[in-house]
Amino acid sequence: MNKVVANADEAIRDVFEGATIMIGGFGLCGMPENLIRALARKGTRNLHTISNNVGIDGVGNGLLLAAGQIVHHIGTYVGENKLLEELVLTGKIKLELVPQGTFSERIRAGGAGIPAFYTPTGVGTMVAEGKETREFDGRPYLMERGLTADFAFVKAWKGDRSGNLIYRKTARNFNPMMASAAKITIAEVEHLLDVGELEGDAIHTPSIYVKRIFQGELYERRIERRTVRKAASAQ
Repeated sequence: MNKVVANADEAIRDVFEGATIMIGGFGLCGMPENLIRALARKGTRNLHTISNNVGIDGVGNGLLLAAGQIVHHIGTYVGENKLLEELVLTGKIKLELVPQGTFSERIRAGGAGIPAFYTPTGVGTMVAEGKETREFDGRPYLMERGLTADFAFVKAWKGDRSGNLIYRKTARNFNPMMASAAKITIAEVEHLLDVGELEGDAIHTPSIYVKRIFQGELYERRIERRTVRKAASAQ
């Protein structure tokens, strides 16, 4: 089955107001930047986003923040985004912070059809507020709900026309589990190949999870925080 669409704008044509969207990426690595830019152009509002972070100011998901399109975000790390801090403190966006391991497992559980699970992470902290607690083998555990979404935006290194995907190194991050946890998964790839060109044993996300795929463009390869050694003369 050929699932190829022409570009990011066509891929997100039915993203609706109030939609819940999972967005892959860890920092600026492996984020679906073409899909994010297209959504910013589309201007769809009142979005509920699920992603590890919310980009940085003016980059990645930061574009959606700056346009006022996000009303609720679930993630694990927000320390590089001054705009998000301002929006949270002024009550313009609802933020739910989740321990990173719990975040990963909630998405994996959602994709596997598991409605909830128990974890010791967060017991005795503010993470536990309002959540069911049970004891197993003398240790308390929190019940956490699985996460699902209307759409998942993922970015892969290679993909074929039927939607099989291969991620490269750290860009594998949250993309594979998000691809399985949404009603409509949209993939942008750096290299779009014909069916049969991918090595079967190397495929990370099988085509059954992917509804649309396209070859992206303008990948900027940004470095979020550059650290270099001081010159010998300066030392």
